[in-house]
Amino acid sequence: MKTNTLQIPSFLHEGEKSIESLDSIMSKYEAKSVALITDKQLMNLGLCDQAIEIIERKQITLHVFDEVVPEPSVDDVLHIVNQVSLTSVDLILAIGGGSTMDTAKLVSVLIKAKYTIYDLLNDASIAQKMVPTIMVPTTCGTGSEATCNAIVALPEENSKKGIVNGAFIPNEVILDVQLIAHLPRNIIAATGVDALAHCVECYTSNKATPLSNTYALAGAQLIFANIVKAYKDPQDLAAKRAMMLAAFYGGVAITGSGTTAVHALSYPLGGKFHIAHGVSNAILFTAVMEFNRDACQTQLAQICDAIQPDMCQESEGAKSEFVVRAIASIVRETEIPVNLNDFGVKKSDLAFLVNAGFQQQRLLVNNPKKLSVEDIQSIYQKVL
Repeated sequence: MKTNTLQIPSFLHEGEKSIESLDSIMSKYEAKSVALITDKQLMNLGLCDQAIEIIERKQITLHVFDEVVPEPSVDDVLHIVNQVSLTSVDLILAIGGGSTMDTAKLVSVLIKAKYTIYDLLNDASIAQKMVPTIMVPTTCGTGSEATCNAIVALPEENSKKGIVNGAFIPNEVILDVQLIAHLPRNIIAATGVDALAHCVECYTSNKATPLSNTYALAGAQLIFANIVKAYKDPQDLAAKRAMMLAAFYGGVAITGSGTTAVHALSYPLGGKFHIAHGVSNAILFTAVMEFNRDACQTQLAQICDAIQPDMCQESEGAKSEFVVRAIASIVRETEIPVNLNDFGVKKSDLAFLVNAGFQQQRLLVNNPKKLSVEDIQSIYQKVL
C-alpha cells in the first residue's frame, strides 16, 4: 500500500493577539540576534511595531531588512541574502506577504551555505536550513507560511520558478487576524482567491493524497463561506480570521499535493507583465476549471457536498458545474479584473504565453487533464 507523507510547520499560533506568542518563541530558541525581513510599506504602516517592541523588550539584537519587493527576482533575493550574511543572526522573522516569506525562506537556506541560489534553481534537493524561521503573514492567501516552496522571478525568461524543498517549511507560524484587520479590499480579494485556487487545485491534483485533501477541503469550505464577507465588510474579523486559517490550510495542501494548471499558466503573467500573483490566478481560475471539469468531476462534486450540502442528491456533473460557477461568482463579487487586456496583454503576446506556460511542467504534470499546446492557447484566448 502507498505511504503518504505530509510535512507541516512545527508550531502554529493562531488567534487574535497571537503575535504576543513571539515572546515565548524567542525564549524557546534562546535567540540573541534576530533578522526581521519585511517591506517598507509594512514598516510605515506600523504592522511590525509590536514584534519589534517584543524583541527590544527582551534585549535581543534586532536587524531590520525592509527592502523586499513584490514578486522578487533572483537578484532581489540575493540583495537581502548578502545583507543578512553580514550579521550573525540566529533566528529569522518574516512579517509580510508571500514575497516576503519566500525571500525569508531562501535567506534561511542560503546564509552560511556553500551552494548558491543558482545551484538551488538547478537542484533544490541540496537546500538545508541554516537558521530557524518564524512566518507571520499579513495577507489571507499566499499560504507561503506553510509551504515548502519559494518562488522567484526569472527576468531573463519573463517567468517565475518554484524552488521546492522541505527545508523551507517554517519552524513557527503566527496567524494574528489583527495584522489583516485593515487589509485593503483588493488585497483580500486577490490573496483570498489565490488561497481558494490552492485548495481546489490541490484537491483535484494528480498528486492529491488523503492527507492533503483533508486540509484542501477544510480550506475550501472556509473560503467559499467567508471570502465575500471579508471583502465586503471591513469590520468582519471573524471572516478574516477564517480566511487566514484557510490560507494556511491551502499552504499545507500544496506541500502534500501541489497546484495545477491555474498556477502553471499564471507564472508567465507575473514574470513578464508583473500581474499580481493572486490576480493572475483569478483571471485563469474559471477557464482552467471549466477545461478540467470532466476529468475531476468526482473531486469537484465532493467539494460541492462540503460547501452546498443541500445539493447532495444532484448528479456529479451538476455538482461540478456548481463549483465552477461558484468560483466565477466569487471572482466577480470581489471585483477582480478578469481580462488580460486590462493589464496590457495583447493577442500578439499569445505565442509567448503559450510557450512559457507549456514550460511549467513541474505543475502541469499535476493537472488532472493533460494540456496540449493548443489547449493552453485556448485557455489564454478565453481571457484575452
